[in-house]
Amino acid sequence: MLLLDLTHTSHTRARTGIQRVCRSLFAELPAREAARGICFDPHLGAWRPLDAGELAALSDRSARAGQSRGARWSLAQKISGHARRLTGRRPTLPAATGLVCPELFSPKVAAQLPALFAHTRGPRVALFHDAIGLKFPELTPPGTVARLPGYLRELLQFDGIAAVSEDSAASLRDFWSWLGVTHAPPVQVIPLGIDPVPAAASASTSATDPKRRVLCVSTVEGRKNHLALLDAAETLWREGVVFELELIGLARADTAAAALNRIRALQAAGRALVFHGSVSDAELQAAYQRCAFTVYPSLVEGFGLPVLESLQHGKPCICAARGALGESARGGGCVVLHPVDSASLAAALRRLLGSAQERDALAAAARGRTFRTWSGYADDLGSWMKTLKRRD
Repeated sequence: MLLLDLTHTSHTRARTGIQRVCRSLFAELPAREAARGICFDPHLGAWRPLDAGELAALSDRSARAGQSRGARWSLAQKISGHARRLTGRRPTLPAATGLVCPELFSPKVAAQLPALFAHTRGPRVALFHDAIGLKFPELTPPGTVARLPGYLRELLQFDGIAAVSEDSAASLRDFWSWLGVTHAPPVQVIPLGIDPVPAAASASTSATDPKRRVLCVSTVEGRKNHLALLDAAETLWREGVVFELELIGLARADTAAAALNRIRALQAAGRALVFHGSVSDAELQAAYQRCAFTVYPSLVEGFGLPVLESLQHGKPCICAARGALGESARGGGCVVLHPVDSASLAAALRRLLGSAQERDALAAAARGRTFRTWSGYADDLGSWMKTLKRRD
């Protein structure tokens, strides 16, 4: 039985990057071998299998996408955990032949990993997403910056680390080298998968010509660089360029205020700007279908799912040329930027809005690419895990 630690994702409706990875992996792994989702229950003080409500949260792809990344425990879960703890009725975990930790786990969960490791006979693997908080602390919430050094040290306990990109793998190895670690676990680059494009998608409901619609799918936070995108869009609107900018993504309360204020100001000025916040999977797929191309203005990423999702829909993407985003852009279909500022974004938007020929060429390049599915990702992860040896 393969165990998946989904402590955070099973208690949030958010569908940002890591949560989407966790949900997709949980949906795919059981098709290959027996797999079970688990969590550390702080009210019980022990690890346990997920309950019905937590399993429902994992499978929910509806419009109830959530407005916060935070984990929320229901009153019933809290009471149940405390009652079991007081009476000594602690549920037992199934015998584990392997463990996957796809989340950025908290210090409280990390403190409980030794007990989980002792229960697991086979390899213990963690997914590694990024070290952005150390490389770019000015773009990262202070809490995340403070957490990362300890988290990167805690990863040394695992038998293997599956990094989501070459850039992320290099960041982790560099940090361990800086610490002077000589016997680190192997780090394997396994790029993430993406969902297949549905056979049918919703038709456009906007009055705007699809050839003049630009989509940005991204959480709204500092490093995602929405302010530069909005400044670029305003530059074009002032020039008289006709287009609609559609924004989709969860807003982070700690770093999104400036971008949200700018969005409201532009909307009040009558600009063709639509902001949806979180949406369901079906609504997201429809948005990809109805745009001419996408823009992903993020300055730095561990992977950048929206870039590949755009390309899989045959829609060109404007994105950064550096790091993990540059890795995603290598196969074609993208306009890559050095640097990603308001001037370069404005130039790229102007260029694609003004050239149907270039849009068509980029779209053809995107459609000619082959993309890893979540099924393929699960296959590769499982195959790699079988090669790992226990390090204790």
